[in-house]
Amino acid sequence: MVVQTERDDATWYECESCGLLFDEREDAATHEEHCDAEEPSYIQ
Repeated sequence: MVVQTERDDATWYECESCGLLFDEREDAATHEEHCDAEEPSYIQ
């Protein structure tokens, strides 16, 4: 599930599985479909 959050005076969409943040809800939803619920292997 994608969660909307406010940080640094901006709206972000967070993957509940791994915590990765996206600026577009659609990008977050697409990521979440393929998320393996582990920490991302790259820097956010």
